[in-house]
Amino acid sequence: MQREIVINALGSESRVAIIEDGRLVELMNEQSDEDRIVGDLYLGKVEAVLPGIQAAFVDIGTEKSAFLHVSDVSEVEEDDDDNGNGGRNGGRRNRKYPPIQDVIERGQELLVQVTKEPIGTKGPRVTTQVSLPGRFIVYMPDSKHVGVSRKIDDREERTRLRKMAREAIGKDQGGVIIRTVGEELTKKTLVAEFKSLRKTWDKVQRRVDSMKAPASVHREATLTSGIIRDLFSEKVDSLTVDSDELAQEIKSYLGQVSPELLDRVKLYQGDVPIFDEFGIEEDIRAAFRRRVDLKSGGYIVIEHTEALVAVDVNTGRYTGRKDPAKTIVKTNIEAAAEIARQLRLRDVGGIIVLDFIDMDEQEHRDRVQHEMRSHLGRDRARSKVFGISELGLLEMSRQRVRPSLIQTATQPCPSCGGTGRVLAPDTVVRRLERAIRRARSAGERRDLKVRVHPEVALYLLEEEPRFLRRIASELSIELDIRDDPLMGHDEYKLLAGPADTDVTGKYAVA
Repeated sequence: MQREIVINALGSESRVAIIEDGRLVELMNEQSDEDRIVGDLYLGKVEAVLPGIQAAFVDIGTEKSAFLHVSDVSEVEEDDDDNGNGGRNGGRRNRKYPPIQDVIERGQELLVQVTKEPIGTKGPRVTTQVSLPGRFIVYMPDSKHVGVSRKIDDREERTRLRKMAREAIGKDQGGVIIRTVGEELTKKTLVAEFKSLRKTWDKVQRRVDSMKAPASVHREATLTSGIIRDLFSEKVDSLTVDSDELAQEIKSYLGQVSPELLDRVKLYQGDVPIFDEFGIEEDIRAAFRRRVDLKSGGYIVIEHTEALVAVDVNTGRYTGRKDPAKTIVKTNIEAAAEIARQLRLRDVGGIIVLDFIDMDEQEHRDRVQHEMRSHLGRDRARSKVFGISELGLLEMSRQRVRPSLIQTATQPCPSCGGTGRVLAPDTVVRRLERAIRRARSAGERRDLKVRVHPEVALYLLEEEPRFLRRIASELSIELDIRDDPLMGHDEYKLLAGPADTDVTGKYAVA
């Protein structure tokens, strides 16, 4: 598989695209250093301890208080996680922890690390189990755990790395996890990075001693720096960037840690914007659409709700030739690959329900499940596939660290309130009629002016041309209706008397 990293650093926003086999699979962006706080360290002050949910709220100086669960306070053996801080709660749901009220108290100052960005109405999530990621290792000052990334699957290499790490860090100096890029790591390089991260930790402790909560103590690397550190390895064929300054920074860093990758860094100097040159902009625009077409003629529809994300698979134009079962399984397998890509591209997290086309054969269901798991294996975010339910739905979850692409780049529609639908013109007219009748029954004797969206006005003109005459005659009231392009599709406005007093709220009904 060919993998490329493309960085657009010109302008007020930095964007990083990851391309696999010529297709965009991940997109990350930041407008300023303030946008991203995952991995940052804060000295926080406990605002409230809630035994009922075994959690506390911590003031770290952000707009919303941070959420701290008891599982992120108690010392436990960490998973071998390449990220070092995202999704550290896997498998903890059934573990026993001491009551949170016995561990922390209101007013207490705590050094915490952000593991999830604020999402929607929720503030950031934090942990007291600090981890400092380097290029080859993740250092955990308060742990004794020595682990190796699960993506290094050679047993002998795992044993060698674990033994080397234990010898290098010694006793009572914390724990480490060897990252995926640390495969074939030498002891000299490991020791050098460990000392660097240890020095960073000593600096953090000194800052904490001189600060008063809430305060920012240590910031994680910027987006581009973090990408180079975490993703740029032998498995990446090229890194192309459009900023000469950033290209030099990247080469300077790689010259110290991975000089063998220097010739893979390319400076883009074309006249066409770099994302246009690589065909990335069109993929980004497509990532905001509900419907995603498949090459076979089928398609998937992605719907976001408050509780979960639902994905529906349809055969569309693809009807096969003879065997309908083969048509269905082929569409489902193609859809599984595309769904995995879309989840990464849109950075969808939380609970996800996939409604594949019904398959009668267990063998076919197993093939689709295997395909789904296989493609999710390329994803940096953790995911769990729970199999097909009795209703024929494939249920899964994906690690949520930051808001999805849809959440960060869009806002609820002011016309539909985020539902994606507006009232039909005839429904608006019926509501308008009820409001006028209510006004008349309440003793409103002034003439009424009605303002509606042009689409509703056109509906009245073409479909109910006698509406105004009928209502005016029945209620003995003068009505003047006009279109207003500034009105919402399902809005109307009632203005009364010579002063055009707005009485909509007084008489409006459902």
